[in-house]
Amino acid sequence: MSATSYPDFIDLAPVRTVRGTVVLPGSKSISNRTLLLAALAEGTTTLHGVLDSDDTARMLEALAALGVPVQALADHTVIVQGGAGRFPVAAADLFLGNAGTAFRPLAAVLALLGGHYRLSGVPRMHERPIGDLVDALRSMGCSVHYLGAEGYPPLEIGPGAPRAGGSASVKVRGAVSSQFLTSLLMAGPLAAHSLEIALEGELISRPYIDITLNLMARFGVIVEQRDAAHFVIPALARYRSPGSLLVEGDASAASYFLAAGVLGGGPVRVTGVGEGSIQGDVAFVDLLRQMGGRVNVGPGWIEAAAGVSPLRAFDTDFNAIPDAAMTAAVLALFADGPSRLRNIGSWRVKETDRIAAMATELQRLGAGVQAGPDWLRVTPPERWRPAAIDTYDDHRIAMCFSLAAFGGVAVRVKDPGCVAKTFPDYFDRFAALVSA
Repeated sequence: MSATSYPDFIDLAPVRTVRGTVVLPGSKSISNRTLLLAALAEGTTTLHGVLDSDDTARMLEALAALGVPVQALADHTVIVQGGAGRFPVAAADLFLGNAGTAFRPLAAVLALLGGHYRLSGVPRMHERPIGDLVDALRSMGCSVHYLGAEGYPPLEIGPGAPRAGGSASVKVRGAVSSQFLTSLLMAGPLAAHSLEIALEGELISRPYIDITLNLMARFGVIVEQRDAAHFVIPALARYRSPGSLLVEGDASAASYFLAAGVLGGGPVRVTGVGEGSIQGDVAFVDLLRQMGGRVNVGPGWIEAAAGVSPLRAFDTDFNAIPDAAMTAAVLALFADGPSRLRNIGSWRVKETDRIAAMATELQRLGAGVQAGPDWLRVTPPERWRPAAIDTYDDHRIAMCFSLAAFGGVAVRVKDPGCVAKTFPDYFDRFAALVSA
């Protein structure tokens, strides 16, 4: 069953055991970064393992609208003919859905290139803040205007960007989203001068910055890190195609299957990510081990199986891995006491207000939940309740609550098709583990 044929809801019967192997789809974060870098590079790049999802489709549509020659093949291979720092089309209206990994980097790149562009998305995208990035771009002399509420998309980008001059330094806050810093880093080589980016305050999700820097280096741009808060892009830095690049499997998606292996006996193995991964969410295996699961990691694979039961409760700072933290919140239902998720304030500005949504849906299952501005405390149910889970058009809520089926009660997941954002056939893959 493809995501497009999913019904309005899926009923998950209680699950006791799972085992098997899952070939992970490509990482969304890596896919959209490499598509944009390939479009900006000198030469032609062949990308293997590119994620096929709503978010990557929005990036591909945008690149096509900008005149970038892109050929998507059936085997998750995409061939991109780079423009050596330019796009052929200097005026376009771009619809980017709810894809932050497309909207924010494209906004920075287009602002530095000049031209006349309008960037919009779904209503939720217009509720996701972008003010810190716009402020940074304006300080460099870029022309960026809000078409709706101040601080939020949609945006209009005008001509006259500082390609041959302007500020050689820029400041950006990192407490709301690491994507603002990522966007400036990726756009930086388009300036004709060296550019220093200074981070102000705390940075959430730092591992995603490491992904950005790693991929920029593969395209020939080495960013100097003077310290944890200062990044320098040298003058005359230019992107050059590496020829070909393999996209890693999605480590965030791996968390659901690895958690299932711990809850359902296993073993469950995911392939496409493992030792040497550039994704921060591989650190989720540390939490699984802390809770009592058995986890092994090898080159290109991770395998998880049941260990202690009940799982051990946790009190953990999830600033670095906020996406995988959602899986941890559902695992907390199976712990031997209350668990606390700290430093997850970024959940508030994601596809939905994830702190409020997760609290509501965990309570439906019988959990005791307390929530604060940037934390969640989950007490396992004394008695599990069958529940119909609202998913808020949020792919990660739909996927992580599939794990509630291990609670011994029937679980209905509403609007399962929302997983198309990053993992269109997720529920098919999950069902295959149950029947293996």
